[in-house]
Amino acid sequence: MNYSGGHSGDKPTQQTIARLTGLAVTTVSRALANDPKIAAKTRERVLTTAREIGYVPDRAAQRLRTGRTNVVSLVLDPHSEILGFGNSMITGIADIVRGTRYHLTVMQYQLGEDPLEPIRFIVRNRQADGILFARTTRQDPRAAFLLEQKFPFVTHGRTDLQSHAWYDYDNYAFARDAVGRLAARGCRRIGIVPPSSRFMYHDHMMAGYRDGLGRFGLTSHIPEDFDLNMEADRLHPGMRRWLSSPGRPDGIICPGEVSAIIANAAILDAGLSPDHDIALIAKRTSDIFKHLRPNVESLREDIEEAGRIMMRLLLRQLDGEAPESLQVLASPEAYLPSAALSIPT
Repeated sequence: MNYSGGHSGDKPTQQTIARLTGLAVTTVSRALANDPKIAAKTRERVLTTAREIGYVPDRAAQRLRTGRTNVVSLVLDPHSEILGFGNSMITGIADIVRGTRYHLTVMQYQLGEDPLEPIRFIVRNRQADGILFARTTRQDPRAAFLLEQKFPFVTHGRTDLQSHAWYDYDNYAFARDAVGRLAARGCRRIGIVPPSSRFMYHDHMMAGYRDGLGRFGLTSHIPEDFDLNMEADRLHPGMRRWLSSPGRPDGIICPGEVSAIIANAAILDAGLSPDHDIALIAKRTSDIFKHLRPNVESLREDIEEAGRIMMRLLLRQLDGEAPESLQVLASPEAYLPSAALSIPT
């Protein structure tokens, strides 16, 4: 291919691709839009040429012509209970976006700010064609706004507004199965670090926890002065008080790696032995537990896969599928550490 870039500083255009391939500009335009009516070999030829000459679409012109931005936005808030949540989610989404005409942008708002504001900004300024976001509440105002605007979106987590697309981890099954695993290890007083009651997944997780306790006839032990979504510096002293209370739990469910690491430290601070005096089971989203001693039994949540599925659901919605048919509930994956687990006495 002979392309010198034209005049110094010239930006490659669709006309450039047309000249180099010998195709009509309209054919090039449709091939770049992945029009299935254009032969696959022609589309590949156009895309290869575009990559080789560094062609970048003029998004402003594209938006005026089609009404589409070819952008999807992930809106994140900072939180610490799941290690690397944002990075893992972005990695998964990017895996799927890479093979499409879409580009991913990430918008983050701070704790204490109105979570609806970045959603309004994207919609009102037409910054994206679809939105992904997490940490849903029962009557989530973001979901309600987007439904009203008929704007495509997918949530990580469910709401009571069930006419939208969502992906969720089965926190009911996680808590129920975690109780069963601790019961099998001889635990009778099982505690849980509960999610904040403002989040929808709190209801699912606590229902699974209660049903698991009822199935095995075990005693509940729930802390009253801290929850999973607090900062680590507040969670640690609360955990220490909890483990010093009368009738302390002999098994603890930690719905995140941070809470499990803090629980492990609090057990040691109390002069007790992790695994022997108090057994732990956690939700695992990374490989950090490989480096924790003793090893912690866990049930896995794959955040990267969640990102991939959410992006696929959004693409299907952008292609016209009804959002209420795009709903996925993922089961926990068992993960047993290599070391033998002792039974508390």
